[in-house]
Amino acid sequence: MPGRPFDLLVLGDCNPDLIITGEELEPRFGQVERLVDGAELTIGGSGSIVACGAARLGLRTAFVGVVGDDLFGRFMVEALAQRGVDTGSIVVDRTQRTGLTVVLARDVDRAMLTFPGTSAALTAGAVDPELLMRTRHIHVSSYFVQSSLAQGLLGLFEAARGAGVSSSVDPNWDPTERWGGGLRELLDCTDVFLPNAEEAMRITQSADPESAARELATRGSLVAVKLGAEGALAVDAEGSAIRCDSLKNVEPVDTVGAGDSFDAGVIAGLLSGWGTEQALALGCACGALSTRGAGGTSAQPTLDEAIGALGEQA
Repeated sequence: MPGRPFDLLVLGDCNPDLIITGEELEPRFGQVERLVDGAELTIGGSGSIVACGAARLGLRTAFVGVVGDDLFGRFMVEALAQRGVDTGSIVVDRTQRTGLTVVLARDVDRAMLTFPGTSAALTAGAVDPELLMRTRHIHVSSYFVQSSLAQGLLGLFEAARGAGVSSSVDPNWDPTERWGGGLRELLDCTDVFLPNAEEAMRITQSADPESAARELATRGSLVAVKLGAEGALAVDAEGSAIRCDSLKNVEPVDTVGAGDSFDAGVIAGLLSGWGTEQALALGCACGALSTRGAGGTSAQPTLDEAIGALGEQA
């Protein structure tokens, strides 16, 4: 879209992940100390990881979120900027603390303990309307966690659509497990919906991911469902379904953030004018390749790397 300085504007959560790795990760109370294999502070928050992945793929990416005036907040702003993300619109709230997620990572499974902090502090009113008009696409992460933003998101998306700006949403997990909160109404003006299989089935109360995707797609969105190691499936508003396998030759080191890298790949493909099948394949490649290193961003691929990996698999 000529004249717009950003390809992607991410409205998201902005907090670090403290990733603890090992096989014996269950804590024991009674002041028992256990040793683990590793610990690393990395970029966390679904939206932050999407923004980094998109910038790595070459998209001109801006980020809007809220952090506290503290060590974790400064870490996040600096880390995003180092990865080419425009951080000029991040809000620093001196009355709150930046959140933190402790990730207990074992093989390809993980458990997470999250202090939300400022994760839910972003509101639709804090998003500069002029910034919306300066981007081609808006992505919202962690819909259920960003409860304050969710309240005004429908109006924001309607204004964006009226200005020719496309949109996407990744719901992520609902900590309340209610799976509502106006999400279905929002899908009426959302272009791409990006849940994982479990999230899609819980939102729709469906027995399988494809049935869930088909039901969600009736709202008018392209629904791309992440299936983990099995790849992904997409269903469009007309009910056409496409499946895509994950890369076969990647040995995962850490799956944290793989779904967010998938989101970045799908968005990048669609914004490049690719068809749904190509964009879904790019998302699968980006998600798989991101698991080669610890944390959600350390191994995110460039566009050439992702395309090359797809070529090797073909």
